[in-house]
Amino acid sequence: MAYRVPGFRAAGIRCGIKRSGALDLALIVSDRPAVAAGVFTRNRVPGAPITVSRAHLRGGRAQAIVVNSGISNVAMGASGLRDARRMTELTGVELGLRAVDVLVSSTGVIGRALPMPRIAAGIPRAVRALSATGWSAASRAILTTDTRPKLAQARVSGASLLGIAKGSGMTMPDMATMLAFVVTDLAVDPGFLRQALRQAVGETFNRLSIDGETSTSDSVVLLANGAAGNRPLGPRSARAKEFERVLLDLCRELTEKLAADGEGASRVAEIVVTGTRTDTLAERAARKIANSLLVKTALFGADPNWGRVVQTVGAAGVPFKPEDLGVRIGGVQLLQRGTPVGGASALRRARRAMHKKRVEIAVSLGRGRGSARVMSCDLSYEYVRINAEYTT
Repeated sequence: MAYRVPGFRAAGIRCGIKRSGALDLALIVSDRPAVAAGVFTRNRVPGAPITVSRAHLRGGRAQAIVVNSGISNVAMGASGLRDARRMTELTGVELGLRAVDVLVSSTGVIGRALPMPRIAAGIPRAVRALSATGWSAASRAILTTDTRPKLAQARVSGASLLGIAKGSGMTMPDMATMLAFVVTDLAVDPGFLRQALRQAVGETFNRLSIDGETSTSDSVVLLANGAAGNRPLGPRSARAKEFERVLLDLCRELTEKLAADGEGASRVAEIVVTGTRTDTLAERAARKIANSLLVKTALFGADPNWGRVVQTVGAAGVPFKPEDLGVRIGGVQLLQRGTPVGGASALRRARRAMHKKRVEIAVSLGRGRGSARVMSCDLSYEYVRINAEYTT
């Protein structure tokens, strides 16, 4: 598939941050000023690039994003902020933009200084490499422990949306160690763009858990440059709902690709909780299940141990009566109204379902109409190996 959006170019190059020699510097550029919105980590120790990008987004405009992988520029004090600002300044000079028009993002090991001479030498090369079809290279240049790039593209009202993302570990709600950059050639009102992005992130990236850890660097940025020539979309526009739906679907596709590439993951789990008094309570229960190491290891072993689900939801702080509880794994009912059902036959069918690449764990609490879905994955031996060796 040829990934492209009118008025945008991208690039990914090697500038020498990663000892492996892999691509490690990405650049995304709009050929015209773009309306911009971002959602960032709520970790109390945000990376310096988060601080800089938040400040640059106050005006709701941006025209470029520069991203390095391999080192996260976190917990580096004043020097980290200086380096993040320097990356925007260098990029701005090469593109003929103000530094404030450039957003910056970094991902990788915490507590190490960026090799700024290498980055400074790499930025001009990234600018020269910019191409309308450079998205595949850009998507690879933002990876850390991921095993494959994540891209998604969609059409909306004769225009395009395109997104790239990375995130393999240290990922749970609040988008931890997750970067996503989405662009569209639609013209969109700044306030509506922020609203649509927050809503999409809340229902997709913020409902992903790989290992229950919250990162210092997660960011989702959306640029809309208006190259399609439409009147700016607002909340009352005829095509507003379509834009929100397509953006949500694109973010969901990227989220599912992130879950499928969780560090060492062999299968994806969709946790569905229904029957709570509110959606918020359902989400709390679903997140608790998604983060449970016992549930994750049962997924890895294709073990339909519904008891682990029961004990986890019981500790979630969500009101329900045990006699109302139901559990289905892979579509097989194993617990109904607080009582085991189906016997050995049901367990065999559930075990077969758990060998698939995607498994649904559904829990019903019988207290109301609240519901929520959270994406997760299993926890394998490979996850331990990857993280034990990460900085070495």
